[in-house]
Amino acid sequence: MRKAVVLLSGGMDSATTAAIAKDEGYELYAISFDYGQRHARELESAKAAAASLGAAGHLIIAFDMRGIGGSALTDEIDVPLDRKTDEMAEGIPVTYVPARNTIFLSFALAYAETLGAFDIFIGVGQVDYSGYPDCRAEFIESFERTANLATKAGVEGKGKLRIHAPLVSLGKADTIRRGLELGVDYSLTWSCYVGSEKACGRCDSCRLRLAGFAAAGAVDPLEYA
Repeated sequence: MRKAVVLLSGGMDSATTAAIAKDEGYELYAISFDYGQRHARELESAKAAAASLGAAGHLIIAFDMRGIGGSALTDEIDVPLDRKTDEMAEGIPVTYVPARNTIFLSFALAYAETLGAFDIFIGVGQVDYSGYPDCRAEFIESFERTANLATKAGVEGKGKLRIHAPLVSLGKADTIRRGLELGVDYSLTWSCYVGSEKACGRCDSCRLRLAGFAAAGAVDPLEYA
């Protein structure tokens, strides 16, 4: 069975992506990050999702991005609430964490090399992605080129490293439909940015999630404050 490293945040997108990788026949090696995010509650969901999907391994990397700051997720900046969809589409929001996906993919790439894996899955989407530049197909394609230039495996020609982003062109509703087809248990996932015990239902991430479930004709199993 081919091995794949899957970035697993604990959110619905990453859980769906992991389920897709499993459905394609990969043995899953999940990687999650405790980076000082205010919504570290998502790591509990990452552990639950990894177990539910039968991951062969689950690595949690701890490092602190609060020293860098610059984001409502890692700094003393308020998380925007109750924004409409058109407001979310205006510019890059303060919940963007500088270079986060570049950093995450770099760790995943190192993990893949040690495992002898040539496939990395990440649950980014550029349709309902809240304006994040590192969720675009152009970024994923660029990182794949870098991965093959920057690694021993790539330079020695042992195999081509591939970055899979199966949700990149899907909206939240289509992502949810695909996940439900694959049996993803969305009650295990977490999307809220606020960092409370219950999902707020008001931050951009919660609102996009709720709108996605509504458009998919499904019920979100999370309990909201």
